[in-house]
Amino acid sequence: MNQAIGTVYKSTGSWYRVKTDKGIMLDARIKGKFRLNGKKLTNPVAVGDRVKIEWTSADEATIIEILTRNNYVVRQSPRKKHFLHLLASNIDQAMLIVTVVEPSLKPGFIDRFLLMTETHDIPVVIVFNKSDLWGPEEREKLDEFRAIYNDIGYKVLHSSSLTGEGLDKLKETLQGKTTLMSGHSGVGKSSLMNTIQPELALKTEEISDYSGKGQHTTTFAEMFDLPEGGRLIDTPGIKTLGFNHFEVMDVAHNFREFFALSSGCKFNNCMHLNEPKCAVRQAVQDGQIAPTRYRSYLQIVEEIENQNYWEINNDW
Repeated sequence: MNQAIGTVYKSTGSWYRVKTDKGIMLDARIKGKFRLNGKKLTNPVAVGDRVKIEWTSADEATIIEILTRNNYVVRQSPRKKHFLHLLASNIDQAMLIVTVVEPSLKPGFIDRFLLMTETHDIPVVIVFNKSDLWGPEEREKLDEFRAIYNDIGYKVLHSSSLTGEGLDKLKETLQGKTTLMSGHSGVGKSSLMNTIQPELALKTEEISDYSGKGQHTTTFAEMFDLPEGGRLIDTPGIKTLGFNHFEVMDVAHNFREFFALSSGCKFNNCMHLNEPKCAVRQAVQDGQIAPTRYRSYLQIVEEIENQNYWEINNDW
């Protein structure tokens, strides 16, 4: 049968939108079961995957093979804690959209996102959006967090769809690259994408007056070609990020500034909790590591340890 190679542009859970290397867009289903390193997946095929397809009709096909991934972004499934959910694959960078206000800044969420991408050395750009809402206090907070993340090697931008502030730098950062764009619901991700590429006309929602939380506007991940070159992957708004599929040492190794200092710890397997002569804890005390980063680390480690204890004692 007629076969071709293409790239997955959209995932709906059961059907996938694939663009062949000759530019033909078609719908495809999967054939057989695909796993990731033996682990269970809620969605075996990700947006960005390079796949081999076999035509079943003029505009439909079957995905018969997933080609080797350069990298991928995977999270613990929010609905099935023992499953993983693929967000995207074969990306050049990730862009995390956050806000200082409306909704309020959550440093712990930033750190969790960075932990998710660090395992595959995927560069992350952190974009503080809705700068039109900021006063002196909010801009001071931006400067504080810009310094924290710049110091450990992450690029930090700010933007406003309303005033256009920062959009030129944003477009320049996206040009010629495949970028995964993500963030909490309500941070203005869809509005930013519409400003960058108006013909997308993505649905946007206002912040809920009652809860102060954003409403989900993206249901499935989807990739779009950018007019200046490059591709942008839009993902559903993320509410939470769990790491029950990690061991504690995975967390320690992927907080990059912790790992850089860990050779100075007394013990090779130091987890930076209560061990004596811990270089990481000393760096926190000395102001070399941001307290917000260390608090995020402790919270994630506690969640993993509690989950492991619960599973061991319940014969999981």
